[in-house]
Amino acid sequence: MFRITVNYNHPENPEQFLEHYRTVHAPLTATMPGAKFEWGVCETLDGTTPEHFVVGVLTFDSKEAAIAGLSSPEGQAGSADMANFAAAGAVIDMHEVNAT
Repeated sequence: MFRITVNYNHPENPEQFLEHYRTVHAPLTATMPGAKFEWGVCETLDGTTPEHFVVGVLTFDSKEAAIAGLSSPEGQAGSADMANFAAAGAVIDMHEVNAT
């Protein structure tokens, strides 16, 4: 398995970010071929402000499947949509998934 994690920084307008993410970006991303998509608003166990605001997780069968999904029209549309809501930036990590 291959995983892409997108950690979105805290936006200037959280409500506007979530409205766009819920109604536009998440549904768009969920159509990416070969991807299992999950997301959530970040929290901490002690109630302090988390480092990031929202995390999105894409899981693919392989790195090759991730490349194909991201290269698809749906993947390209999702990437392009980030300019519409993620002005505060994001940290993107990618890795092979190893289970023990």
